[in-house]
Order: sequence, then C-alpha cells, then structure tokens
Amino acid sequence: MRKILTAAAAGLLLAGVATTPAWAAPGPNPQSDHSIQVCATPRAGDAACHARQAVDANGHPIANATTPPSSGLTPSQLRDAYKLTSAASGGKTVAIVDAYGYPNLEADLGVYRAQFGLPACTTANGCLKVMNQNGGTSLPRFNTGWAQEQSLDVDAVSAACPDCKIVVLQANSASFADLGTAVQTAAKLPGVAAISNSYGGSDAADSTYGNYYNFPGIAVTASAGDNGYKGASYPASSSYVVAVGGTSLNSAPGTSRGWSESVWSGTGSGCSSLNAALSAASSSNTGCAGRAMNDVSAASDPSNGGLAVYYPTSKTSSTWGQFGGTSEASPIIASVYAQSGNTGSAATGTYANSIPYAHTSSLFDVTSGNNGTCPTTQWCTAGAGWDGPTGVGTPNGTGGF
Repeated sequence: MRKILTAAAAGLLLAGVATTPAWAAPGPNPQSDHSIQVCATPRAGDAACHARQAVDANGHPIANATTPPSSGLTPSQLRDAYKLTSAASGGKTVAIVDAYGYPNLEADLGVYRAQFGLPACTTANGCLKVMNQNGGTSLPRFNTGWAQEQSLDVDAVSAACPDCKIVVLQANSASFADLGTAVQTAAKLPGVAAISNSYGGSDAADSTYGNYYNFPGIAVTASAGDNGYKGASYPASSSYVVAVGGTSLNSAPGTSRGWSESVWSGTGSGCSSLNAALSAASSSNTGCAGRAMNDVSAASDPSNGGLAVYYPTSKTSSTWGQFGGTSEASPIIASVYAQSGNTGSAATGTYANSIPYAHTSSLFDVTSGNNGTCPTTQWCTAGAGWDGPTGVGTPNGTGGF
C-alpha cells in the first residue's frame, strides 16, 4: 500500500508519497497499476508531484535506452483515443509549472518529438521557453524526480497538441509559494491559453492560496493525485481550476471508438470542505456540499494508458520509459483546452472549469471502475453522468471544452 506523510505548514496540510514501489488499492484492474512514484517524499509545506513510472512484475522500471517501450501510449494513439487527430491550436501556448531544474529538457524533448515525427519545438524556433518562477533565465538546481515530472508534462503536451507552443516555469522549490509564483508568472505571459499543474497536497482554502490560481480566461488545470479516494487535494480542490482525474485507457479493436476507458484505481477524488461548489456543477448532483473533484479526466494508469516518455535518469543521462499518474492527465486536458480555443473569459469572470458541464454530450462518459471506498458511492465509483474519479468524462474531440 502507499505510504502517506501528512504535515502542517503555514496552515496547509500536504500529503507526500514514499518513493519505494507501492501498489494501488484494489480496483477493477489491480494488476494494471504496477508503478512507482518518481518524486521523493516532500518536506513539510511542500507539494508532491503526481508522476508515476510503470514497472514490471518485479518492480523494475520499464525502460529502454534506444526505443520507446511498446506498451507506452504514442502521440498518434493518444490523439486517436480522444479524437484529436484533426485538432490544432493555431500556435497557442501551454504553460507547465513544476519545481527545480532540468538542464537537458530541450534536448530530451527533441528526441521525443523526432521519434514520433512531430515538428521540432526548440528555443531557437520560438516554440519552447524555459524560465524560472519569476520569468528569468537563471534556472534552479536539478532534481531527478521533478525533472522526470517535467519530461512527462512536455511530452504529454507534445503528444496531445503537436502545434502548441510550450513554456516551462521551474520553481525554486516544491513549496506552494514558489509553485504559485510560477503560475502567476505564467498567467502574465502573452499567448498562454492553459497552465498545467501536476502536483498537490491536502485540501486548502482559496481564501488563503487562491490568488495563485485565480485566472479566468486561462484554463488552469490541476491533477487530482495518485492515492485513490482520499478526499480533496489542493490545488485541484480550488474553485478556480479544472480538477483532472485519471482513467485506464486500453485499445478496443472492433468497437465504435476503438478504445475502452475505466476509472484508474489510483486517481484522487473527493469533496472540499473549504472551497465553494461550482455553480456550473449544480445540475450534476455531485453530493458534495462544497467543491467536488473532479471535473474531467484523461489517461493516467501508468500501465494501461501510460505515455511513452524520454526522461532523465541523471543530470546528464536520459532514456525511454513509460509514465502515468494524474500528472499525465493534467497536461493532456490543458492541451485540449488550448486546441478548443475556449478557456473562459477574464472580462466576464468565467472560469474554464465551467465549460465541460455545459457540453457533457461532447465527452466520453466513463461508467465503470472505482478508486476505493467512500461514504457516497459516486465520489469513488464511476457511473452515468458525473462521478468523482472521472468527472463528467474524457475528451471526445474538443467539443466538450
């Protein structure tokens, strides 16, 4: 079972996950979640990154020095599964917020995109920018786990939206103050349509931390966490962000869609006791008095739908592996928003998280699987319409966003 660390810092309780191999709680496919957390257990007051690496039955990472693992999801498969093959952003920018530095980010991203025939995305051609939390060029120190998180994030954006520009903001540390400052910097950059945040901690109040994420007109997405049903996780529990849950995604030849999807047993979900319910979700009967997680979802199961990723094993070396966690889902959903061109409105104070609730018929409704036990069935068990693990569904093109 996963080992959870809870600590109080600046009034915020944060959950961390041990780095030793940890199997998911039983779900519809318990054998499918053979994975390990890539980031070290955070210090009190810091956030945990939500990336997980697929491992084999012996707990060894699935990795290959020269080619992507055959079990890893490719860009063409991802776009086919979510009917994004003909979608494009027109050059909109997706911002990625993570902690610490990653010196080989541009080179590793180049290997990934070349492998799958995607157009080059470099600092020279203006597609890629890498900056610190304040927008400067002096980048923070390297951290292996968070660099692996960044590799998953930029590869996921590349896969879901090949023509999106990417800006990566590297916070000085994994503290919410530093990560939040990076989000605020991202929101000020021209052309940013979406900001992905693949990290989190326990429930926290928007009255204290919401200024970091309150940007109507920009799709601010946040991953729900990877510990199954545990209640709310911030910033996914913020009323200002798009809370993104996780699914298991499998090829299903012979079906009309060609893919099948169920709840990933590791995805987070729950109700916030500190933040207000979304008015847009009022007709979804979430059963939560406050903010309900999640709004939407996407592939997250490291073994069934985990993305093939070119990632760093050290400051100077990289290889191919297979990664998931709700860290995979958040940048996918951010990329779909960028391609939809519909991210809410700063002028009217409309948040991107309201949009899917008005377009549920344009989403794939996930109706099977669970992520644990809970006092109200729909908070942890999929069914028709809204449920906690998968929200109102997964992308079926861009029409739901």
